[in-house]
Amino acid sequence: MIIKSIELADYRNYDSLVLQFDRGTNILYGDNAQGKTNILEAIYVAATTKSHKGSKDREIVNFDKEEAHIRTYLEKDGKEIRVDMHLRKSKSKGIAIDGQKIKKAADLLGLCNVVFFSPEDLGIIKNGPAERRRFVDMELCQLDNFYLYNLNHYNKIVNQRNKLLKDMYMNPDLKETLTIWDMQLVSYGSKIIERRKLFVEQLNEIIYEIHKKLSGGREEIRIQYEPDVELDEFERKLKNSQDRDMRAKMTSVGPHRDDFSFLVGDVDIRKFGSQGQQRTAALSLKLSEIELVKRITKDTPVLLLDDVLSELDSNRQNYLLNSIGDIQTIITCTGLEEFVNNRFEINRVFKVSAGTVTCVNENMGLKSDIEESPSDEYNFGSL
Repeated sequence: MIIKSIELADYRNYDSLVLQFDRGTNILYGDNAQGKTNILEAIYVAATTKSHKGSKDREIVNFDKEEAHIRTYLEKDGKEIRVDMHLRKSKSKGIAIDGQKIKKAADLLGLCNVVFFSPEDLGIIKNGPAERRRFVDMELCQLDNFYLYNLNHYNKIVNQRNKLLKDMYMNPDLKETLTIWDMQLVSYGSKIIERRKLFVEQLNEIIYEIHKKLSGGREEIRIQYEPDVELDEFERKLKNSQDRDMRAKMTSVGPHRDDFSFLVGDVDIRKFGSQGQQRTAALSLKLSEIELVKRITKDTPVLLLDDVLSELDSNRQNYLLNSIGDIQTIITCTGLEEFVNNRFEINRVFKVSAGTVTCVNENMGLKSDIEESPSDEYNFGSL
């Protein structure tokens, strides 16, 4: 699977833009704050419906406009697929696949699998558990529609239960209805726990060898799932926590409080690892994510690298670049030195400056004639 092109209209600092990508390695280079990351974000939004930054649609739309559009052309199994996305500041987004409106995000997720790697991801090991849960959730939502369904329902129930806990402060009689929400919480939450457990098992089958090579054979890593509650204790612990939850006005038991540890030998490197160990583990995790997508989908994901090479030493840079292999990759950077110095094959280069993108051919000396405005009118009237 590859992304052939992307068209943006009124998306962040881009009034109008068309980019045609090579199926190999594509470089977006330029100074900071010029709009390179915005392009990667748009690709991620088009694939997952969400910003990798957690930004809301109203924050993505151009400041002076009320709506934005993303159009992507994919090539999958020899067929071209068009995905149109209509982002609005005051309404929910509209999505169409080959001109047909879809009602659920699940109908889009998995169509284009992407792996996003940014400097912030290098801190996933040492940062709080919310970031590790988000990593797991975003990957599983692309790979498993049932997980997405269960996670969405679970999160809604947690929010509704929390609202009920707050209302009970003024109306204690509402406690009788708490059991109804608890039953649903256990039902959906148990499925989440089971799938996360399997996901960690699948990752461990891959990450061991990758990390061993990255560390020069010195380290053996293992991911350990730390559920907040075990399946056979979920219902009991949730019931026992009701009085405490009423006082705190929030749900204190469930997979929304899960965590994942990374063990090198018996050492938990979240707490006791060096920065080098933590960064190597984060890189191993991302490379394992790529391989896991390949195994489960029998297809290749698109790899998005957002200025991450500047944060890695030369050995980790070389390992990452050599691991890309046959997958389409789109990389942002401030300069081309790391690629030239490593004699890394570059298929297409784009210069980004103040929201203007210029394509340079593989010889990096001649301008190409790729147009810089949408190739045809956006028509989202049916969304």
